[in-house]
Amino acid sequence: MKRIFLFLATNIAIMIAISIIFNVLGLKGALDAQGVNINLEGLLAISAVIGMTGSVISLLMSKWTAKNAMGVLVIDHPHNQTEQWLVSIVGRLAHQAGIGMPEVGIFDSPEPNAFATGANRNNALVAVSTGLLQRMSADEVEAVLGHEISHVANGDMVTMTLMQGVINTFVYFFASVIGYVVDRTVFKTERGYGPAYYVTQMIAQIALSILASMLVMWFSRYREFRADAGGANLAGRQKMISALQALQRVNEPAELPGQLAAFGITGTGVQRLFMSHPPLEERITALQNSR
Repeated sequence: MKRIFLFLATNIAIMIAISIIFNVLGLKGALDAQGVNINLEGLLAISAVIGMTGSVISLLMSKWTAKNAMGVLVIDHPHNQTEQWLVSIVGRLAHQAGIGMPEVGIFDSPEPNAFATGANRNNALVAVSTGLLQRMSADEVEAVLGHEISHVANGDMVTMTLMQGVINTFVYFFASVIGYVVDRTVFKTERGYGPAYYVTQMIAQIALSILASMLVMWFSRYREFRADAGGANLAGRQKMISALQALQRVNEPAELPGQLAAFGITGTGVQRLFMSHPPLEERITALQNSR
């Protein structure tokens, strides 16, 4: 609730700031002089609704989506020793992290991977792949679970969703302004919206979304370092390092869809700007250098 309140306050503050900047710099008057009469306040409000709706719905449906997209089998009643151990470890780590007991699940994949999701830190879902259980030691699996529990405790799913909502809001806002300007000044549309508005607005949304995604991915990489540190605190630093090193010894984990991407994606050069996870080498070095 605190994060949502802060998000709403931040969103409103930014909307007010943009409105003031447009007026102080005379941009509103310059647009009006060109025949581009935009109700900036109204457009900002509409942009916020459009930008946030999809993100909030996605967050609220995240557990249901994850279960269905990944074929997660939730462990309601452990059927074997492995499941019993898994539930026990998650329960202990959740208690250490000060959050409610998450749902625990397993999904069928030969690749070692795991993810955590959910709109509420006290009602989350933590799931691991069959490949993770088969190809990692018990200590390494514990560290991975500590990493995912740290994501939950840090509120990363909520923060990422709200951040994406803010990004969506302003991408739509500025794309609409660009569409208005091109439609009215270049194509001289006098009433309503001409075809140029819709085409330009769509192209601008794509271009601005690509640029904005760099910011989202930067934060995603930052939160992975935090989750690694959290996993080290919960399970032990050497266990966390060993888990990351184990990932280096196997094929790269398969990328999970959307916000479910979880544990070890790397990239170099320009590609790095769009990667959700830092290189494993950097994550290991960060843990080795931590005190």
